[in-house]
Order: sequence, then structure tokens, then C-alpha cells
Amino acid sequence: MTDIFDVIADGTRRDILQLLLRHMSEGETGTSVSQIVADLGISQPTVSKHLKVLRDAELVSVREDGQRRFYSLAVEPLEVVDDWLVPFLVDAYGDAAPDIDYPGGPLPDSAAHAAEVVGRAAASAKHVVTTAFKRFGA
Repeated sequence: MTDIFDVIADGTRRDILQLLLRHMSEGETGTSVSQIVADLGISQPTVSKHLKVLRDAELVSVREDGQRRFYSLAVEPLEVVDDWLVPFLVDAYGDAAPDIDYPGGPLPDSAAHAAEVVGRAAASAKHVVTTAFKRFGA
């Protein structure tokens, strides 16, 4: 299996995951490739390439309907990132971790969990990239 950190390190793949999360929180049961292309403004071949990587990492599931494919977020693999990251957050904040207010209505439990996992994964990826730049003096 591909290293989950390598998969989420790519900004386009994170954008796709965030888009799928948003659509899931809006009650959609899947997002078509053409919708992803339109929403993100990137080419269909680029979207397809990144969706293949996300599928291989089991971060998305696909449902076929004729010739169309609909993608949905699968949050379970992101729990690896969550498990890795939590000790750092606990060490940094302890019981004083900041609360984050969400201005919209409450998300369904599955969407709230997915949002939390994706957010933590993105923060971790940002940390990895920042650390790498510091290490190389950039």
C-alpha cells in the first residue's frame, strides 16, 4: 500500500479530498469526475490521474453508473494520519487545545469525523513540507 503521507502531500489530491468532503457534507452520495473538473478548474486527465492514486490508497471509493463514475471520500485510511498526529497535538496543547467554532449548521457525524481527519492530515502534510524546506535551507 502507498504511504498515506505521500498521497496527501500533493496539493491537488488534498483539494480533491476537500471537495469530496464538502459534497459529502452537503448530502451527496458521490461526485462525478466532470464535477471535480468543473469545481477545481483542472483538466480531466489530471483529475483522473490523482483519483487513481487516491483509489489505490483507498481514500476514495467509486460507484459506476453506466459510463459515469462517482467518487466518495473514504476516511478510514486517514485514521493512520490521525493516530500519528494526535500525540503531537496532545504534547503541544494538552487539555488546553483550542476549540474551533464552525459557523454553519452541524455536520452529520460521518462528515464531521471526515473533516477532522482531513484537516489533521493537511496540517501534518504542511508540517512535513515546512520542515523539509527548513532542513534544506529554503
